[in-house]
Amino acid sequence: MNRVSAQTSPLTAFLHRRLPRLPAKIPSLSICSSPFPAISSSPKSIFTTSTAFGTSDFKHIFRKSVNFTDLIFVIGDDSVRVCGKSSLRSSMTKEAQNERDDMLIDDPEPQNEQIDAIPDEFNPNYLKAYYGRLFPHADMFKWMSYGNVVNISKTNSMGYIYTDGKHPACDQSYFGRREFSFTLDNDIYLRFQSFKSASELENGIKDKCPFKIDIGPVYSVDPSKRLAYAQSGDNVFTPVERELVFDIDISDYDDARYCCSGADVCLDCWPLMTIAIKVLHTSLRDDFGFNHILWVYSGRRGVHCWVCDGKARRLNNEQRGAIADYFRVYKGNNNSKSKVSLVGSALHPFLVRSYSDVLRDFFEKKLLCSQQLLSDERYEKILEMIPDESITSELRGKWQDSRRSTSGKDVNVVRWEQLKQLLQSGKQKSTGIRRCVEEIVFSFTYPRLDMEVSKHMNHLLKAPFCIHPKTGHVCIPIDPDVCDEFDPTNVPTLSKLMREINTGGMQVEADKVAVWERTSMGKSIKYFRESFLQPLMKSCKEDIEVSYTLKLQQSKNSLNW
Repeated sequence: MNRVSAQTSPLTAFLHRRLPRLPAKIPSLSICSSPFPAISSSPKSIFTTSTAFGTSDFKHIFRKSVNFTDLIFVIGDDSVRVCGKSSLRSSMTKEAQNERDDMLIDDPEPQNEQIDAIPDEFNPNYLKAYYGRLFPHADMFKWMSYGNVVNISKTNSMGYIYTDGKHPACDQSYFGRREFSFTLDNDIYLRFQSFKSASELENGIKDKCPFKIDIGPVYSVDPSKRLAYAQSGDNVFTPVERELVFDIDISDYDDARYCCSGADVCLDCWPLMTIAIKVLHTSLRDDFGFNHILWVYSGRRGVHCWVCDGKARRLNNEQRGAIADYFRVYKGNNNSKSKVSLVGSALHPFLVRSYSDVLRDFFEKKLLCSQQLLSDERYEKILEMIPDESITSELRGKWQDSRRSTSGKDVNVVRWEQLKQLLQSGKQKSTGIRRCVEEIVFSFTYPRLDMEVSKHMNHLLKAPFCIHPKTGHVCIPIDPDVCDEFDPTNVPTLSKLMREINTGGMQVEADKVAVWERTSMGKSIKYFRESFLQPLMKSCKEDIEVSYTLKLQQSKNSLNW
């Protein structure tokens, strides 16, 4: 192993010269301290981290420690650099050209062992680096402004710097009336936060390093000044705009899955979320005409949907409730036999499309076998959904007599075919009996919405690109066109991103590319910008221009009159 002695006077003098320049907010690093955290066992590696990390943070970041003699920490004004043999010589040359040959360096061959130093669990100490280097502050500001007070002037490392909008129709107060809510450590909850600009938003997030960021509505006045308006006696503090949002949690499907329960999720039950995305996205687009729809992984157990069209943002509570009720089919609980409400002599066209295009195939080809829904231990739940006792008795008798399939097919598939044949045969006169097959499929597969989230404008929802504090997962967008490919067990995590920054930081500096582009979050940010944000901004610009032209025309007509 390469070993650079910390006891040689040139190195000691070199570090002592640099230590006084260490920012005051970072604890001093004693040269004589041992052990020091190791960043890599490879002596030629070089790592730079922002001095936002303190000494205690290093202990969290790096799982293994070695003596100070193994690696050299070079302290700069805004970085802490760990150098092996080659990079240390380069760093010292500038300040101690004549002293470098006095250093003791043994075993020049690098080790092949790599240390995966950062543990996978959520660590709040990493949030400062995440918000400082990866979180897309400018994109969030651009999104939440909807064309108001936003002009692109030039690019920075994250892609944008914004100045105030110059179009006369821009609402300069729009973004400043949006509520943000921060959840801090120890469940400290800060509601009604507001920011006037992109820089204020970014500084506020960096300063507080929230464990979670929630986004609320746009109010009639600045939400941070709501108390002043309340004291005046004028009831002017009220929400005026808010995206139409939907919240779907896998924990609401516990009676439809057996592989997991509660907040746990796996690749066998996650497709229930995929099906929810497919059903709702198609209807929001085709039935309601919405175009700007963002799906986001919640970070743990579900998905969130943001419908951002102007006509969606301006819906009142009654209209939002009507749309939520349009999607309401599932009405079940643990004590009810009937889980869905399929009213009328024929299904609504939306339900027919959902059933034939998505739900039926998913139930028969995926869910039935993955959850073993008609196994000996579980088929009674489905039999309870059939209102005719004679039919349930006949099926139960068949299944008890033949506990294994003789055809080579999965027993769940065989029993499902038997159930369908019996329920949908010409002998069954009742519409309710014939519809039992559809009701069973809907009960297990149809999206289960948190209705209250969708009905009220003032409901908060977690912001995209937050870090879930229980899992460390990033709440990344999901492309509905390829949602089958989304894997909740393989999303970027806070610790993974820190490892990627650590290993790729110096290369990023050399190539002059944005840090996020070299991380596993790069694809998600690119999708957010190119597939969601850019089309939305184009639409907002057109809406502002049309509205402004219409007002000018109305004003002109008024003058002519």
